[in-house]
Amino acid sequence: MALRAGALTADAVALEARKIAQTENEPAGHPSPVGSTGGAKVTFLHEWRLAHLPPDTRPLPSVTHYDQLLRRRRASGGEHREN
Repeated sequence: MALRAGALTADAVALEARKIAQTENEPAGHPSPVGSTGGAKVTFLHEWRLAHLPPDTRPLPSVTHYDQLLRRRRASGGEHREN
């Protein structure tokens, strides 16, 4: 369906796949009306991916090694004086 509509994005393909899966799970005599979301919220694929990311356990970045470089330069007598 997404190909026929000319929508080749991952969001469009995911939406069409959800529609097909939903119609397969519904009873045969009760199809949902076309265009009806049935109270369901449409979630874009990139939003879903961001919501399901694993927690970031990396430590916060540190700039202490840059501070050490600055202290070494000042200690070597390369001070910059402003007027």
